[in-house]
Amino acid sequence: MPMHTGTRAARATLFAAAFPLLLAAALAHAQAVQVSDAWVRATVPGQKVAAAYMTLRSSAAARLVGVKTKAARSAEIHSMSHEGGVMKMRRLESLELPAGQEVALEPGGNHIMLFDPVKPLEEGQRVALKLVVEQGGRRAELSVDAPVRSADFGEGAHKHH
Repeated sequence: MPMHTGTRAARATLFAAAFPLLLAAALAHAQAVQVSDAWVRATVPGQKVAAAYMTLRSSAAARLVGVKTKAARSAEIHSMSHEGGVMKMRRLESLELPAGQEVALEPGGNHIMLFDPVKPLEEGQRVALKLVVEQGGRRAELSVDAPVRSADFGEGAHKHH
C-alpha cells in the first residue's frame, strides 16, 4: 500500500469531521439576522419598479450588502430623504445593522428597489428575496418570502413610477 493512501484517508476523515462544524457556523451566521414584517408593494400594469420593506434585527454588528431575486431583473438597497422640500432617492452600497437594534426598511425611508419586475406583482402573490449579509468579513444569504400587498399609497408612502 502506498504511503499517500493513508494520508488521503486521514484528510477525508478530517474533512468529514470538520464539515458539520463549518456548516453549523455558516447557518449560525445567516441566522444572526432576523427578518420580520417583510412585504412587497403590488405594481400596476407597466410599472417598471417595485419596493420591498421589512424590519431587520442582527444579534451582532452586520451589514446588508445586497439583494437577489428572480422576481425582477435587479434589486438594490435604497434610501429616501427630504432635501430642500424634495424627496430624493439614492442607492446604498450597504446598510448597517447595529447589534441588537431594529433597522426598518419602510415607505419613505430605507427600502429595497426591485427594477423591471419580470411580471406584474399582484396582491396575494409572494416574492422570494435573498438578502446578502456581511458579518465579520464573511457573507451569507438569508432567504425571505415576502407577500405582495396592495398598491394603495397611504400616508407617508412614496410612489415609484
